Amino acid sequence: MARLKLAVAVGDYDRTRALIDGTVAIDGVDPVFMTLVPEEIFFRAIRSAEFDICELSLSSHTMRIAQGDSPYVAVPAFLSRSFRHNAVYVRTDRVKTPVDLKARKIGVPEYQVTANVWVRAFLADDYGVTPADIHWIRGGIEEPGRPEKLPLDLPNGVRLDEAPPGTTISALLEAGEIDGFIAPRPPRLAEPRHRTIGWLFADPVAAAKHYFKRTGFFPIMHVLGIRRELAERHPWLPGAALKAFTQAKQLAVQRLADTAASSVTLPFVEETLKDARAFMGEDFWSYGVAPNRKLIDYFLAQHHAQGLSSRRVTVDELFHPATYETFKV
Repeated sequence: MARLKLAVAVGDYDRTRALIDGTVAIDGVDPVFMTLVPEEIFFRAIRSAEFDICELSLSSHTMRIAQGDSPYVAVPAFLSRSFRHNAVYVRTDRVKTPVDLKARKIGVPEYQVTANVWVRAFLADDYGVTPADIHWIRGGIEEPGRPEKLPLDLPNGVRLDEAPPGTTISALLEAGEIDGFIAPRPPRLAEPRHRTIGWLFADPVAAAKHYFKRTGFFPIMHVLGIRRELAERHPWLPGAALKAFTQAKQLAVQRLADTAASSVTLPFVEETLKDARAFMGEDFWSYGVAPNRKLIDYFLAQHHAQGLSSRRVTVDELFHPATYETFKV
């Protein structure tokens, strides 16, 4: 059987690097890797399905599944996970607590980005601040004119307006024309460079740990997508991709634990890894549907409640059935 030559677009992460450098192979595939930033991958994948295998926004993928027109089927390799308590920046001279966000203008790069779904969820669950309590302003973080990748039909009472032409939400926050900013990337000016722009949560790590203790959730941001028609023609491909991406992630964690010469240019890596395992479990960055089903189902419920998916999507609609089980020796 000839190997499939496939275009693969992912971020350059420690958990993908063994695939990119060829240490780990995808069975039956001759990959052409493109290491791109998520914004570019998502835009090109959602708008025109340019890649054979790629990183996908969990939110955008859910929207397309709900519409019944997703060109991709997901594999439960979660290339990005993050607690997003550090994604909320505010004018600290006006906003002191989450409740202070009510009736404020808050900037977002796109309303539907996965990070913002998670933030709106914990603001509502933990602090009683609903999406309708906030006046949302949409615009690029650093470049004006960033479009919403998919059309929205938000619930009545949720107000979303465009940033003025030629402006960004970073500039609006700096100028004091909005009161806060929620996005996967920080605004252009934040502490210590700007005394009145900083995190809403003074200690976002403590806030995230409290959230994890309450929910057990380590939020998923990105999944791996395979072009649907390829998965249908080659039903072995999704399982092969999951196997390879799992091996690459496991190798990345092993390298973190190798302290003879740290693979990360950061102190206290060994101690941080030990603490993460003690707090979150040995497989703290788990792949697969089974260990993440409750978390994903919660996300899908929130996604629909926020008006982003036209219907309540189920967990099993997202993922290829070949990725649910694997061989054991």
